[in-house]
Amino acid sequence: MATDLEAWRAKRRREIEDTLASRLPAAADDPGRLVEAMRYSLLAPGKRLRPILALAAAEASGRGGALDTSVLVAAAAVELVHCYSLIHDDLPAMDDDDFRRGKPSNHKVFGEATAILAGDALLTLAFEWLAEVGVSTGRPEAFGRAALALARGAGMSGMVRGQARDLGEAAPGDLSTLERLHGEKTAALFRAAVEVGAAAAGASSETIAVLGRFGHLFGIAFQHADDLDDGDHARHASEAKGRLRELVEEARAGLAGLPEPGRADILRELAEALLHARR
Repeated sequence: MATDLEAWRAKRRREIEDTLASRLPAAADDPGRLVEAMRYSLLAPGKRLRPILALAAAEASGRGGALDTSVLVAAAAVELVHCYSLIHDDLPAMDDDDFRRGKPSNHKVFGEATAILAGDALLTLAFEWLAEVGVSTGRPEAFGRAALALARGAGMSGMVRGQARDLGEAAPGDLSTLERLHGEKTAALFRAAVEVGAAAAGASSETIAVLGRFGHLFGIAFQHADDLDDGDHARHASEAKGRLRELVEEARAGLAGLPEPGRADILRELAEALLHARR
């Protein structure tokens, strides 16, 4: 199934890329190069894993292979939030990184003030897009649920909370404390991604909850895999490898709680792929 998964991912990635580029066109009047800065980071090459998970969750919710524009826009909104977080994380006041995705960080090209504004604009644009499709499709409740999931995952109880914890507390001394950080800083947005996709597809509250649990486990597993690949698990490498497998198995097993578990094969394969990264 690996080849099928890669073909599916490539197709969905192209759809996300096209949606992002078409909905954020270059601006003729662009004071302070704001839109240019937004496009610089948003359209840089990336895996688009979070919106891809949103689309896989929409399929698992019963949409089948054909995803309409509204679901694609909702998934793209997740990428807007992710991109904003990267721009802000790279700032000198945060992680102080000079490069992102093989290019100079946003603030190195446009300056810190414009980078902050670009991140702010991407964050608010995500909710504008969700509100727009909620109105245009006549399904405001579904996209209201999506917006709520994204706000919770990105905000003071999710990703922002994790960043505050990372900046304000000592480095975690054990794996359980590390996973608390991963759950907020990384997994909260993964959870939001699958909840957004499911909500946009019109899933029930019960289905959204099952998929949200998958997203939480996937996100922690993803961060363990990423840390292992980067050599950041020096103190916990052996334990983290075992924990990674446990999380993936639990995430995959939990999908049996969906009304039509057979529709979640892509989600299962995406989770399994975490076990076969560069290591």
